[in-house]
Amino acid sequence: MTRVDASELVRIRTHHPEAIAEAAARRGRRPLLRPGGRLMIVAADHPARGALAVGNRRLAMANRVDLLERLCLALSRPGVDGVLATADILDDLLLLGALEDRVVVGSMNRGGLAGAAFELDDRFTGHRAEDIARLGFDAGKLLLRVDYEDGRSADTLLSAARAVDAMAERRLPVFVEPFICRRRDGRLGNDLTAEAVTRSIAIASGLGGTSAYTWLKLPVTENPDDMARVMETSTLPAVLLGGEIGDDQEGTYEKWRKALRLPTVQGLVVGRSLLYPVDGDVAAAVDTAVGLL
Repeated sequence: MTRVDASELVRIRTHHPEAIAEAAARRGRRPLLRPGGRLMIVAADHPARGALAVGNRRLAMANRVDLLERLCLALSRPGVDGVLATADILDDLLLLGALEDRVVVGSMNRGGLAGAAFELDDRFTGHRAEDIARLGFDAGKLLLRVDYEDGRSADTLLSAARAVDAMAERRLPVFVEPFICRRRDGRLGNDLTAEAVTRSIAIASGLGGTSAYTWLKLPVTENPDDMARVMETSTLPAVLLGGEIGDDQEGTYEKWRKALRLPTVQGLVVGRSLLYPVDGDVAAAVDTAVGLL
């Protein structure tokens, strides 16, 4: 695993903050999709929403050097196309030289902090469309959670639509991750039934003045056999999100494998389950996921 020197990163940030923009300017770029290829993106935008847990380890993602080392290892594996993260993490990866010839996706709204009373008031506190364009990044991602019983969802919908417009103006792809949500005992949860995921796809597909640059980032439904019918809701290209694997790792891989056969599904965007696998073997987990493509 690549060793990350925290003191060196701090030194550069302290004395040469312009080095981040310089690294972005000279970064070697590539197309979002290579000819005949599919996407394998590693996600690491959870910390900025205060979501640091992996399984029963509440602060698993809190050690930044450990996270960066895991990311560098994942990005070095054959078949991995790129990373999805917030500015702080991408800035570190730029300084480490880990983003050469990789797809870089900026995470746009992280204001709906995990567990907060205002979780559904999901403000755009991360990358703006102009930041993604200025830094020469390749795409953006936004989270769209809708609770039919919470009026704040309307504000999130409007903000998401304007972000889609801003990205389309710059001809930059944006991955929209939609969920229908419900509160149970004060805790917000995502509804993964076929009907709920179908509705979320329909809502997300209609955001903004054009869908030309919109991709969907979608969960596998609680019954994987429903995915073929659910994915008929839109012609937009889609990637599958990982989520928590739990104890049944092979069962999760099989769900992904079946969904990846569907015509609109173009790849995977997976985070904690690859970076913090149960057995601790990041390289093996990443290689297995790549093999599914």
